[in-house]
Amino acid sequence: MASPTELTRATGKRKTAVARVRLALGSGQFAINGRTIETYFPRGADQLLIRKPLELTEALTRYDITATIHGGGSSGQAGALRHGIARALEKLDPTQRLVLKRAGLLTRDPRRKERKKYGQKGARARYQFSKR
Repeated sequence: MASPTELTRATGKRKTAVARVRLALGSGQFAINGRTIETYFPRGADQLLIRKPLELTEALTRYDITATIHGGGSSGQAGALRHGIARALEKLDPTQRLVLKRAGLLTRDPRRKERKKYGQKGARARYQFSKR
């Protein structure tokens, strides 16, 4: 059940990370797994990545974002959160779709870790070959 201030929900994914995002009217506060964006993502690059959809739609101080993230590493989680925020903004205001789509924020990143192949050391690496 949505809270009275909540506007919309969306899910973002990247690699094995999944972010469930809730947007509410507010002042631009982030609550990620109960922590602020600065404590959850200490790397500045991750913070810039996450704020990109809000900057493009000029909604940086318009909404409060509450997110729960699980799976993956810190970079994958940041990508999942960015995807979720972009999808939530698009759901909230369909006129922003073109801006977000042109920036490539609505497209799910299809890259995955390649599986290890049998008879090989890894996905691409072979076992060492000795001619003699």
